[in-house]
Amino acid sequence: MKYLVLIPDGMADEKIEALGNRTPMEAAHKPVMDLLASKSLVGTVLNVPQGMVPESDTANMAILSFDPKIYSKGRSPLEAVSMGIEMLPDETAYRCNVVTLSEDEESYDDKHILDHSADEITTAEADELIKAMENAFGNEFRRFYTGVSYRHCLIWKNGDDRYPFMRPHDILGKRIGEYLPSAENGGKEFYDLMRASYDILNHHPVNEARRARGLKPANSIWLWSPGKKPQLPNFQSKWGLKAAVISAVDLIKGIGLCAGMTSIDVPGATGNVHTNYEGKANAAIHAFEDGFDYVYVHVEAPDECGHRAELENKVKSVELIDKKILSPVYEYLKSTGEAFSIMVLPDHPTPIRLRTHTSTPVPFFIYRSDEERDGTPLFCEERAEAKNFYLANGFELMNLLTEAAKKEELQ
Repeated sequence: MKYLVLIPDGMADEKIEALGNRTPMEAAHKPVMDLLASKSLVGTVLNVPQGMVPESDTANMAILSFDPKIYSKGRSPLEAVSMGIEMLPDETAYRCNVVTLSEDEESYDDKHILDHSADEITTAEADELIKAMENAFGNEFRRFYTGVSYRHCLIWKNGDDRYPFMRPHDILGKRIGEYLPSAENGGKEFYDLMRASYDILNHHPVNEARRARGLKPANSIWLWSPGKKPQLPNFQSKWGLKAAVISAVDLIKGIGLCAGMTSIDVPGATGNVHTNYEGKANAAIHAFEDGFDYVYVHVEAPDECGHRAELENKVKSVELIDKKILSPVYEYLKSTGEAFSIMVLPDHPTPIRLRTHTSTPVPFFIYRSDEERDGTPLFCEERAEAKNFYLANGFELMNLLTEAAKKEELQ
């Protein structure tokens, strides 16, 4: 049995008037998802346990069968692993976004956060900015590392791994003062660093060139999601499956690597709507050809479109995932003559209206080529909920995917 797990990150949403009171999943032309869902076990699942922040590390850990309440230590150390950073036990990793702040206000605290991704800055541009931060503030206790696009990493010796930072994509358009780290709760060092970064970055040549091209500058860092070095059980030992992960996002790669999975890089995979969909499909097919039993394909595009309130692009990204990833991999699996299973689900919702993640259940389907079911002809939030099959713990999904459960146990 071969297993494909496809994660259109943040695909679930709310009904939107501009789409005729439909969600992006309902509005998107996705014939392969709908075809498979019509023959699948369909339901809803809660990947983010109650009381936990709805982040992608938590949700994707659950989908990969690891209980987030036990194993979630923050997303930054997982990204550090993906970046090849060797963390020591006394070091803390922090996500170090480069963001766009407004410029008219004299006080740093009075500025507004305009874009958590700085117009999806290129990695090459961001690398120059992160190097400027390292030159200005790096020392024997603190080191900056370049990641992908706007997502980077700070490693701090003896740093606070429990500081309650605000997520930048949760406060878009808002005055940052009330959300910045504060001296009152031990955040003065973080505040000072973020404040000083504006002076270094705002008129950096990279940002002046971006302004000249009509793009937003990446004129400040934003620290968040601290954590210590993570440890996950070995996925292959747990499930007896040789497994690979395909993603443009360091966070997802890091989860896979910590679980002993093989991370497969795809040239041109960006983490936004303009990614290399065909490359991800080809990488998945080649992984199966190379003997992998389980391939986990993560696509960030719908999530980024949700954060940026890009309705048309969110619908488009779902359609491209269906056409350029799911369709060719499905056709390949059929051609092998071997039994296979496909699971498709978003990790969490990222509603256009809110521009951030929510903790609500998401739709999923599990298709088995050797055991077709009575599913739903349209794969979407409402139809999945109507099937009345609800899984309260996302980390139990792997049991459904890998075990030939009896129908009476699922009905």
